[in-house]
Amino acid sequence: MVDDIELNRLFWHSRRGMLELDVLLVPFVREVYAHLDAEDQARYRKLLACEDQDMFGWFMQREEPEDPDLRRMVKMILDRVQPK
Repeated sequence: MVDDIELNRLFWHSRRGMLELDVLLVPFVREVYAHLDAEDQARYRKLLACEDQDMFGWFMQREEPEDPDLRRMVKMILDRVQPK
């Protein structure tokens, strides 16, 4: 169970100041994070520790993270917003 303090902290860390990242990360943390298992929650927190420019390249699908945990999280976030 995720407490409100953690969710609030993650919400603010998800606001990167780059619109392209904000529109992906903020809704994800609001709508999905609390329902993830502990491993995926840890992967999301690991993603937030990455540089904005790296995340931008990953989410714009210009490159992929080398780390399989980060690759899984990027795919999970992109799958939410891309048409099937």
